[in-house]
Amino acid sequence: MLKLYLKQAWTLLRQNPLFSGLYIAGTGLAIAMTMIVAEIYYVKLAPVYPEVNRGRTLYLESSSFTNDSQRWQSALSYSALQDWALHFENAEVVSAVYSSRTLSGTYIQPADRSGDFRPQLKLTDPSFFRIYEFRFLEGKPFTESDLQSGIRTAVITDDLARRLFRTTEGVVGQSFSLGYESYRVCGVVVGGSYLTEKSYAQVYVPYTVDKDCYQPNTDMFPYIGSFSLTFLVKDDDQARALQAEVKDVTRRLNLEHKGQWEMNLWEQPRTHALSVFQSYAAQEFNFWAKVRYFGLMILVLLLVPALNLSGMIASRMESRLAEMGVRKSFGAGRGKLLGQVMWENLLLTLLGGVLGLIVAWLAIYAGREWLFYLLEDSAEIIPDGANTYVSGEMLFAPLVFICAFLLCVVLNLLSALLPAWLSLRKPIVYSLYERR
Repeated sequence: MLKLYLKQAWTLLRQNPLFSGLYIAGTGLAIAMTMIVAEIYYVKLAPVYPEVNRGRTLYLESSSFTNDSQRWQSALSYSALQDWALHFENAEVVSAVYSSRTLSGTYIQPADRSGDFRPQLKLTDPSFFRIYEFRFLEGKPFTESDLQSGIRTAVITDDLARRLFRTTEGVVGQSFSLGYESYRVCGVVVGGSYLTEKSYAQVYVPYTVDKDCYQPNTDMFPYIGSFSLTFLVKDDDQARALQAEVKDVTRRLNLEHKGQWEMNLWEQPRTHALSVFQSYAAQEFNFWAKVRYFGLMILVLLLVPALNLSGMIASRMESRLAEMGVRKSFGAGRGKLLGQVMWENLLLTLLGGVLGLIVAWLAIYAGREWLFYLLEDSAEIIPDGANTYVSGEMLFAPLVFICAFLLCVVLNLLSALLPAWLSLRKPIVYSLYERR
């Protein structure tokens, strides 16, 4: 029976090319707009290379210190790392990333004198490569002893290796000039996309290569600095235990330094999902406000096209009243006829869904440098030279196809069910009279 329905639907599609074309185009536009929004948040939230542990990753990126006269808001200092920040028990891995004012914007001086260029640089520690699962083409991360001694060694990405050495093989052990200092390559990784910005860089070096990292940003607050922390936990229970432990450490430190200063870490460490929807740690997050926002967005993207398509289907059903009347007179039930109409429209909706997916993919690829920041509270400027490619696992994930199919079904139900049901309620005599 289903095969017969689909065959009839294909025949009607060929007999009414204008209606079918408009229906498919309208459906495709609705699906495309909705899928673009879904793709944006899929890329931000899904476990994609190299951030495959997003579901188990938490961040502590800012802090606030207040005394009687001043209030400072920044990240943590090296002293904070040594005293307490790297010693939490409820975390499998703790990694620190340093935002260097000295090395920020540092240029590479290529050996072939092709012109200096500025790479994306990240100053971190060996634990960083345990949280983010980079694929090493050769070599390995720098070691803890490299970090402690401040040796100028670096992990670089494959695209940078090709630019510097014209190959990704035999690169380990070679040197390049960064900020007019010589760095030795210890490993080459498959580079990620700037869209995975927590882990993205083209050069990874020990943060101790910048000797300023040991100094706090101000003498007034010894724990104010430029280090942010990333935690890898085993599961949600350990994540909650870690958050409780951070609160306990905050309470203890405030008691120890009562009368000198007070530290506030808000609700950190934050989960990866929360960091996507919350612009900064101090911002108040309202879960239901976000639910209403996205619910309204989806409603507009689907309901408005569904109303337009519903009017088209109602007009088409009027022209098919005689056909339905004849089938009723030969014993076809209302449920059977309704099922036929729904399957016919589902075929058109699925064709529109395929068109919508293709349009969404093309739009995402063409607008990848700005589209992923379209829904952000503040504009994002992509640094020069940053790689913003969209990988296959970002676009062709099974979840994306499931979402597209469900959207097709929902749009089909919204647009076709009511006009078809109202038309099929009309008496047989009225339907047959429409044949005249």
